[in-house]
This record gives sequence, C-alpha cells and structure tokens, in this order.
Amino acid sequence: MFGDCGLRFPFLRRCIGGRRRRAAAAADLDPVVLVTGMGGSILNARNRKSGSIIRVWVRILLANFEFKKYLWSLYNPDTGCTESLNVDDEIVVPEDDYGLQAIDILDPSLWAKLMRLTDVYHFHDMIDMLIGCGYEKGTTLFGFGYDFRQSNRIDKTMDGLKQKLETAYKASGGKKDFSKYVNKWICIACPFQGAPGCIYDSLLTGLQFVYGFESFFFVSRWTMHQLLIECPSVYEMLPNSGFKWKKKPLIQVWRKLSEEKENVKLEEYDPATCISFFEEALKNNELKYNGKSISIPFNFSILKWAARTREIIDEAQLPRSVSFYNIFGTSFDSPYDVCYGSETSPIGDLSKPEYSYVDGDGTVPSESAKADGFAATARVGIKGSHRGLLNEEKVFQLLKQWLGVTERSRRHLSTSKVMDINPDVTLAQLSAKGCIMNIVEGREGCTISSNLPPSYFSGSGCLLQNKWRLWSEEENKKGFGTQPKKVDGLNAIFRRNNVTCRNKLRKQLRLF
Repeated sequence: MFGDCGLRFPFLRRCIGGRRRRAAAAADLDPVVLVTGMGGSILNARNRKSGSIIRVWVRILLANFEFKKYLWSLYNPDTGCTESLNVDDEIVVPEDDYGLQAIDILDPSLWAKLMRLTDVYHFHDMIDMLIGCGYEKGTTLFGFGYDFRQSNRIDKTMDGLKQKLETAYKASGGKKDFSKYVNKWICIACPFQGAPGCIYDSLLTGLQFVYGFESFFFVSRWTMHQLLIECPSVYEMLPNSGFKWKKKPLIQVWRKLSEEKENVKLEEYDPATCISFFEEALKNNELKYNGKSISIPFNFSILKWAARTREIIDEAQLPRSVSFYNIFGTSFDSPYDVCYGSETSPIGDLSKPEYSYVDGDGTVPSESAKADGFAATARVGIKGSHRGLLNEEKVFQLLKQWLGVTERSRRHLSTSKVMDINPDVTLAQLSAKGCIMNIVEGREGCTISSNLPPSYFSGSGCLLQNKWRLWSEEENKKGFGTQPKKVDGLNAIFRRNNVTCRNKLRKQLRLF
C-alpha cells in the first residue's frame, strides 16, 4: 500500500455544537477524512445486469482466480483509465460505514477476523484510535477508498474525493464552499519521488504482498504482474528522473555476449534510460483470458500519461492556509537498485533479481518519502515498515498531537519521540511563519532539526536559549556535571543506548 493520508477541516467545528450530549465529545473536533494508498481499498465486482456483488480485492480464499477473472485490465488511452477485460461486471468501491469499510479490514470475512490476519488490518487500528479520541463516524470521521489501478488524477477519483469532502462538510451542517477551509494534510509513507526498486521489479516481474505459507492462498506474483503493466498508478511511481538523488537508482543487467564463459557485459539503466530496457524485456509478454492470447507489452501511452502526472506534482503548491505534515518510515532495508544475473551467471530470465538497499520503510526509500517539495510544518521519520506505520503507536501519538487531541491521551505519550514546542505557539502559527520541524528516528538514534529561532523553545520545562545542550556519555557517568557539551545550531543527535542522556534531553526539549 503506497502512501496514505488524512485531511482535516477546521470550519466544521462551529457547526456541531447543537448536537445531543452523546456527540458532545465530537463537537470540539475538526472532521477528518482518511485517504488510503495504492492497494489499500476493498474492490468489489458488481454484475451490470443482476447487481450481485463479489469482493475481488482483498480476499484470501480463491484470491488468484477471482483476481484474474475480474481485475485483469487493459488501458484505454482515450479515457485515461484501465478497463477490466470482464465486460459483464464493473469494479466498485464500497461506501458502507461512511467510506471507512473500504479501508478498514481489507478482507472482512469471518475467518480472517477470527485469525486476526494482521496483513489485512489496514486503517482498522487508526480508526479505533480516532474513535477513542472522540471522533464519530459520519460526523467527524470519514474514509475514502478508490480504484487504485487508475491514475491518481483521473476525474472519477478527483470527483469522488471532492464528493467525500462535501459529504463530510454537510454532515456537520456546513456550506458547500469548503475548499479554502481545509487546513491540514498529513501524509504517511508517501513515495513523493517514486519507489525505485519496488516499481522497477513490479513492472518486470510483478509484486508480492504476502510471503511464506500465506502466499499460497493469495494473488501470485505473475498474476499481479499482468495487471500492473496496465496500471497508470504504477507508472506514476517510477523514480523521478528529474529528482536530484544522492545516487541514481539503477537497473543492472549482466548479459552473455556469446557462448564463451568470459564474454559477459554489465549494462546499467537509470531513471532516464530504463524505458528502453522495459520495452525490450516486455515485448513478448502476454496473458490468456477466456482462451484468447492478449499482448501486454510495456505501455507507452501510460508512460506519457504518467509523465504529465509527474509534471503536475512537481509544479504543485499548497495554499499558505494548509499545514502539511509528513511521516515516513526508517530503519528498514528498502529496495533501490535491482540487478538481474551476475558476472559468473549472466541473465537467462528476470525471475531472480538481487537488490541493493537503502534506508526506508521496506518499500519506499526515506529519501523519496521525505522529498515532498512542500513547506512542511513537520517531517518525522519513525522506525516502521510501510504498512506497519498505520498501526504504529508513535504515529498515533503524532496524529493526536497534530489534530489537537494530545491532552485527551497524555498518559500514552511516554515513548514517542515527538517535539512538543512552547504550548503558547501552535504549529499552525509556526507554519504560517515558514517554520519547519524535522524529526528522524534512525538506526543510530534520533535527529531533530528545525529552522525555528531558539526563542520558540523557551517554554516551561525547556532549557534551550541559544544552543541545544547535549551531555556526552562520559559526562553522564559523572552525573551530568556542570559543564554540558554544547551543540551549535538547532540540531541534536543522541544514541538509543545512552538512556540517561536521552532522558535528560527529553526533559530539556519536552520530548516525550
């Protein structure tokens, strides 16, 4: 599931006060719409004649069979949409439970619930957390799922999101003119500059969501591959060739030039040159559907569409009234370069890739996830996997803080590395001043940086004046002494194994 987010609407608060006492807790809360990422929505197939419905994504039992029958598709360049080969049914997203059902438990079958298959518990824990904080389904809490095969910018998806926002607004008695009142956008694990290793290999060999014994009951890698080649949403996550990567992500291919053992060659393709390799590798790709062979080569029409999507993203600017927050995963090896074959065993097929890895959430590199291009109020790196971040307690603590419900759950904030600045200065006020807060939890420790002047950190319990103070490990053994080590600038790094130092720093910075 590639990237999730939430939207907050401050304008609705004034409209709720007259509700009955049972809704009093929700009256002070701004409505939130949870928007899932790729693969994070239930998809149903609805028969055009009878209206009967069957869930085709996500399901465990008969997953591969139903996936082929209903979800295999071909891209239509005239509409910009990928259209199912099965013409008797249409793919729809369930709207039950105010849109939350589609993003909650992705396989809501009884046996999946009884076995508590965590892989399909998508927004479930986050929804429970928000309800526990006083949010109410249909009044202050909504969900938005969509057909993730499609481009992120087709009219159907954009109109659906707009309609969801209107529904949220009307549910609280608001006016139709709502767009300028959206004031917060929180992203979780979003691949702003692409997901290099994952998408490279997805287009060449497919994508596998479940591993181990459970994979025998789920959609196979090859079955998924035949769909992804015709999905605009996948092409839109190719690594951005215009982004200044620290090191360009590569596809590496060892080729045998002749039958002689030593006559091999290493070819490398970067984001700007990889298209020729995709074209070559997929030129003979085909699938069989209802007894007919259908050619599925690399799709240049989709590539053209995705290139325009990239231009739109690169040019996008947020209104100053919108505060942007970015949570991204760290400390997990994330696929970056992809290598097929080796010098001693040159490529015969693409079935066994080798990866080089960089830091990230296991799917999206941190370098891509934090390169949002916006004037963020906060960027926070948290140790967690791509899907696991949606169930991560530290993420929940951040959401409570940013949504203004921190005080309701204060007793739960003992482990989260979250900057709590002067309570008299809100994050929205800081954002309006162009201030940035970055917190990154990595393998070595937690790094905190900001462009805020020190005066903003001089609240109660905070000793900061002109510099961060950080005691060294040696000074810790001496009981901190009277001469702390000073670190210039608003940057501080401490190591996890330095418990005393970490606790002292927490007290200084109100870092919980």
